[in-house]
Amino acid sequence: MWQTAAMVDRSFGDPELAALYETLNPWQAGDAFCLGFVMSAGSVLDVGCGTGRLLRRAREAGHRGRLVGLDPAAAMLVLARRSAPGVEWVLGDLLTREWHGEFDLVVMTGHAFQVLVSDEEMRLALRAVRAALADGGRFVFETRNPAARAWERWTPERVYEITGPDGAPVRVWHEVDQPVLGDRVTFTETFEGGPWQRTAISRTTLRFLDTDTLSRFLAEAGLTVVEQYGDWGRGPCTPASPEIITVSRPARCLSGG
Repeated sequence: MWQTAAMVDRSFGDPELAALYETLNPWQAGDAFCLGFVMSAGSVLDVGCGTGRLLRRAREAGHRGRLVGLDPAAAMLVLARRSAPGVEWVLGDLLTREWHGEFDLVVMTGHAFQVLVSDEEMRLALRAVRAALADGGRFVFETRNPAARAWERWTPERVYEITGPDGAPVRVWHEVDQPVLGDRVTFTETFEGGPWQRTAISRTTLRFLDTDTLSRFLAEAGLTVVEQYGDWGRGPCTPASPEIITVSRPARCLSGG
């Protein structure tokens, strides 16, 4: 299990990992929270939509407006298109396409916001979100609260097992690169078994921002926080809260209600 000689780097752009995504990340309270916003919006852009589960659920629940899913992983979008052909699926990121005032809601789920690692990436992405929003639109996203230090629980000793699409068991574990410096955490997610003859590894870097820093980046882009929660039950943000769940709007819209 711990040998490294027979390992191969993978990402969720790999079809075999993409097929495991919804098993690794089952529908949870955060998805239901965001679905409520989607259902109340006439037009929605889901950034980092993955396999398209959120927008698929919205269609199944009766949403009849415009739904657009955006993701840089082609393998994810292949699965999305199969499951929800009535949604517009776009390959790329927020810099691939320009939208101007077209959406009542922009949403980023699954902690996708945390892959914006550099200041420049953050600024460009948030400007693109602001441009895409209609007046009065909302941008909803979540990021893990850095004060809760979730990465300290991402250790190789915490192995869990899932069942792949072919019914074969897959063992999964995480390991954080040490030492952790600043607000960026790099870690590996390792997969053993299933379709792989060799152990597969996916490496990711995430950025953990506190509420004040998030607010500053949003303000620079012309967005203002209107609601912020520490958990999916809409509890307040505290040092012990696992999440920073943010609802923001274009700043100029606030005076109009």
